[in-house]
Amino acid sequence: MRGPPVALKREAPNNMSALPQLSRSQSLDLDTTSAAIASAPKPRVDWIDHAKGICIFFVVMLHVNDLVQEQFGAKSWLDQVVTFARPFRMPDFFLIAGLFLASSLRKPWRVYADKKVIHFFYFYVLWMTLNFAAFDLRHVHDQGGNIGVEYLRRFIDPTGPLWFIYILPIFFVVTRVTRSLPWWLIGGGAALLHVTQLDTGWEVPDQFAARYVFFYSGYMLAPQIFRIAAWARERIGAAIGYLLVWGVVNGVVVASGVAGTPYASLPLGYAGALAVIFTAVLLSTGTWTRPLRYAGENSIIIYLGDAIISTLVARLLLSFAIDTGALALVVTLLTIAGCLGAWRILVRTPAAFLYRRPRWLRL
Repeated sequence: MRGPPVALKREAPNNMSALPQLSRSQSLDLDTTSAAIASAPKPRVDWIDHAKGICIFFVVMLHVNDLVQEQFGAKSWLDQVVTFARPFRMPDFFLIAGLFLASSLRKPWRVYADKKVIHFFYFYVLWMTLNFAAFDLRHVHDQGGNIGVEYLRRFIDPTGPLWFIYILPIFFVVTRVTRSLPWWLIGGGAALLHVTQLDTGWEVPDQFAARYVFFYSGYMLAPQIFRIAAWARERIGAAIGYLLVWGVVNGVVVASGVAGTPYASLPLGYAGALAVIFTAVLLSTGTWTRPLRYAGENSIIIYLGDAIISTLVARLLLSFAIDTGALALVVTLLTIAGCLGAWRILVRTPAAFLYRRPRWLRL
């Protein structure tokens, strides 16, 4: 790519260093958001896996909190945490997704399309179908809707958390097609799109406008991002100082209700992404954070199973609920563990196709 040679994986791989390669039986065979999984052994950057772990934790928390609050018909204290994380949760995810794109852009279109488009399309269609059967089929039938039409609509208008899997290939293709254009033209255009806060009701253009600027920034600024992460590792005190100041500012802006406005969301997104990077760097220095790193390393797996697993776990625990916020937090942790557990079990069975694309679907 254009920065220090690094492959995505734990902080050092998430940071820039070492990133243990997933075994073939464990690999999602899915070009992960941060492009960390490659066919040949590569070191992983630990802070990146920690950063992705932080993001996927907040993503699952968002979905679970909404689910639990809907069931109880009341707000939970965890909602304040979800709101605090909203400005940086997805910006950081997309920023990291673009970090290792440069090396992929140099590959032939056939290889690029196979790893950056078909991979994601396969998993989107598969898990979208599972989610449709689990959550939408009966509802559409009861409402007298056309099941076939509603299903096909998911191919052009993704719903639920899977929109992330859907839109990544679009980002990859757009970046490949426009790579010969001046960076300031694409970056400036992406920033303007973000500021417009497009709201057409169609997930694809709306999310593209809101998120592409962060993805493109990760791609273009990768060398600088890795240098900043290295700086934070060497100046822990300064990094902690930034986190304290950022936490107060982010909290105040969020509480004021202006965090989602056009000119506040972009700087808050970058500031929050930097905070996640600093936090990931600090956490990557300890061994007790390995579960977080592991979750980040396999964040796509968690993303795929999030909706189904969280619904099952929530239904099992609802009768034991005393505090809505505590329940949502427990369900969040169990959902992450459940997604990883299901993957580790199913990938060794004929159901491995849920996590590994069949060879006959490869270019």
